[in-house]
Amino acid sequence: MPRKPDEYAVHLLIAGGHREEIKFSTVQEFQKWYSNELMAKSDSSSFVSVPIKNIQGEYMVVRPASILAIRVEPVFLGSVERF
Repeated sequence: MPRKPDEYAVHLLIAGGHREEIKFSTVQEFQKWYSNELMAKSDSSSFVSVPIKNIQGEYMVVRPASILAIRVEPVFLGSVERF
């Protein structure tokens, strides 16, 4: 029986060498944000909001045209500590 990920870590590689990690509860949640926010405005240089749910009171905005790569990593929580 395949294991179900507890969350998904999404790594954004941004122009200039910056890297950011954001987390989503489900892959469908990521796909909804990706298709509605990033793909819809992929050539735009205006800011779009990036959901940061694990940090209270903090937010991030990014220009969709400056995102060079996205990596989606399933995260399995368990008895092993992740850093």
